[in-house]
Amino acid sequence: MAKIKPIELEASGNVFNELVKAIVYQQISFKAADTIYGRFEDLVGKAYLPQDLLHYDIEAFRAVGFSKQKATYVLNIARYFKDENLYDCDWSQYTDEEIINSLTTIKGVGEWTAQMILIFELHRPDVLPTKDLAIQQVMQELYGLTEEKKALLLKMEEVAEQWQPYRTLATLYLYGWKRASKEKAKMDKAKG
Repeated sequence: MAKIKPIELEASGNVFNELVKAIVYQQISFKAADTIYGRFEDLVGKAYLPQDLLHYDIEAFRAVGFSKQKATYVLNIARYFKDENLYDCDWSQYTDEEIINSLTTIKGVGEWTAQMILIFELHRPDVLPTKDLAIQQVMQELYGLTEEKKALLLKMEEVAEQWQPYRTLATLYLYGWKRASKEKAKMDKAKG
């Protein structure tokens, strides 16, 4: 821990916008996602509301680089937040589990995405995203875990029991370790 800086938490104060952003950034490079999200903001504005997005159709979002699936998911999120009147929701009144259960009812928002909202937007202190590939890889390397699939998730939970009620901080250090490892590998490669 003395050698690694945890990933820093910078909340935007807007769960809706962060959910939309999470969908855009899923499963593509950061550079490509930045470009697509920039085009999206050019289209809808930087301070967009759920009802603003509902003025657009799937094709409008596809024109800025969304896949059909991502465009559908973003519209699902907008519809849900509008219908449930969640844009100005006081999320602090809900437990982590209640938030995960609410957000994962939206088609396109899974447990991992909801956990990222809990960690990076709502700054909840005790979240461990065991299904996150980076967290799995780091814990396998640091703790010598050899289990796979469900057994791996259970073993990760077991290792992380000692981190409660601060598993989010541990998660941020694990992300930091992953980032530092990547940077070291780049430097080693450059040295040749």
